Amino acid sequence: MVDDAESGALSAAIKRKATRHAAPPGLRQGIHAAVARAAPSEKSSGWPGWRWLQMASTLACAILASVLMTRIVLAPEDLVRVNDEVVAAHVRSLMVAHLEDIASSDQHTVKPWFAGKLDFSPPVNDFADQGFPLIGGRLDYIDKHFAAALVYRRHGHVINAFVWPVRDADKAKALSETRDGFNLVAWSVSGLQFWLVSDVNSEELRAFSQLLRGAKNSAQ
Repeated sequence: MVDDAESGALSAAIKRKATRHAAPPGLRQGIHAAVARAAPSEKSSGWPGWRWLQMASTLACAILASVLMTRIVLAPEDLVRVNDEVVAAHVRSLMVAHLEDIASSDQHTVKPWFAGKLDFSPPVNDFADQGFPLIGGRLDYIDKHFAAALVYRRHGHVINAFVWPVRDADKAKALSETRDGFNLVAWSVSGLQFWLVSDVNSEELRAFSQLLRGAKNSAQ
């Protein structure tokens, strides 16, 4: 049996991950019409309780409309899981001081390093002139797949840019959100999933994502 604490936690989780959908137009009128067709009129039946039935149907209509307007659709579990994996990989790289397997600001050094280690070629660019210098790269493991982790800095903050092939169109979500105190931006294009995570502010992280999208040898 669920206690009050568990119920409250479940309610909070649902509110945090749910989306809301509007009820279809004409729902209230449709329910009223159906009830009117199914029940005799007050004049023909002489049944005094019909007014109460009409009131009850109106109340039921309002409740049903409210339920439909707040219908809960939970976020896909795989997307929630990948969110957690990306944040965990970012935190782990900071905790164990393992930001790079290859430490270099030269994209022509970092990109070839991944050759033979991954089954895809990640786009690598340096954005030092725009204030986002490349400091290296490493291998990581996200969503049951080896991923390239490209590491950048922004005023002393670390940005991990994870890249891996998209295997399932449903997982190739575009998002911009905050999770566990870290900002995330993600998108997919040309068969690759890109996932940025950092404690830089969300505006700067989105600006960086635009640099990646617009880079000459990056996925557009």
